[in-house]
Amino acid sequence: MSLEEYIVFIGLALGAEILGTVSGFGSSLLFVPIAALFFDFKIVLGVTAVFHVFSNLAKIYFFKDGVNTHIAVRLGIPAVIGVILGALLTTILNPKTGEILLSIVILVFALLLLISPKIQIEKSNRNLYLGGSLSGFLAGLIGTGGAIRGLMLIAFNLEKQVFITTSAWIDLGVDASRSVIYIFNGYFHQEHVALIPFLIGISILGSWIGKIILSYTSQNYFRIIVLVVIAIVTVIQLLKLLYS
Repeated sequence: MSLEEYIVFIGLALGAEILGTVSGFGSSLLFVPIAALFFDFKIVLGVTAVFHVFSNLAKIYFFKDGVNTHIAVRLGIPAVIGVILGALLTTILNPKTGEILLSIVILVFALLLLISPKIQIEKSNRNLYLGGSLSGFLAGLIGTGGAIRGLMLIAFNLEKQVFITTSAWIDLGVDASRSVIYIFNGYFHQEHVALIPFLIGISILGSWIGKIILSYTSQNYFRIIVLVVIAIVTVIQLLKLLYS
């Protein structure tokens, strides 16, 4: 990339990190389509995973006062197992058809929860295990599974700080696991090492700005923000898949 492209990339990545923090489930939903403008698909997977490790560490630091360990364990362990499987399958599977179908399901759920707040996903360990497995598998295979994890966490009506910290701990395990596999498979090249200091800076600055914005955001608006971001990004992803 040229210097101008690097500057644009860093600016867009910062915006994704801020919105990812405010929406509560990380920047990968927004960062993946942004990175795809500059890198091929497998490099996008590698850069996203490495970036998200720093992003999650920043969120854990800034929102360290709360985590729901019950949810983190039951959603997180299946997610780590799922992401390892998904990352290993990136060399042989074409995920496009499955991604389209799942994106439609996610969009429908997000819109239903926005239109009818009384509708609730069942608060059960079964759904946590299933949601963790699916979100991890998609994160490994296509770079992001935050929409599913966001829907699962919304069901438990977590206070916004607990929501963000719990999501960040789960995501840290997911991204650390897939980063190892992606780097081993050559998805993160030597030339991309120069991005690391910028990714660290973006993670810290974006999480800090996001925390400030959230301090002025009510719990009800936080829930709406989460669902709106899920819906918008899912629509963008669907359009990209259908017309690519």
